Amino acid sequence: MTSISSEYKLPEKTSTVTTSNSSLGKDEFLKILMTQVQNQDPLNPVDDKEFISQMATFSSLEQMMNMNKTMTQFVENQDPFTSYVDWLGKEVSWTDGQSTTDKTGTVSSVKHSQGNYYLILDDGTEINPWNVMSVAQSSK
Repeated sequence: MTSISSEYKLPEKTSTVTTSNSSLGKDEFLKILMTQVQNQDPLNPVDDKEFISQMATFSSLEQMMNMNKTMTQFVENQDPFTSYVDWLGKEVSWTDGQSTTDKTGTVSSVKHSQGNYYLILDDGTEINPWNVMSVAQSSK
């Protein structure tokens, strides 16, 4: 029996498929759907109910992605003013960075000036909300 020389053998092939994203997006879903339609048997086409179901799934996917995008933009662009208005009538403890003790006061209004927000206390003091250490119900 003769053996084949190793110089005539083909190298062993190993193939791996890597994907950078484990979830399918709407573009991939649409490509799969279009490939399915293009490669279907003309004498036995895809059942109408199945095709409608796939299109409904695609429509739902697109709507959910649009809603996710809208919600993300809403959260990222939310104005902090709404949070500061909730502090009206509440007692805040704050520091001015110069004193070793925290100061307290009750928030009477919120001011927006030159792109910054300020809390106006009952005694007229304006403080930056970033200096607030705690917010509590007013003791009055």
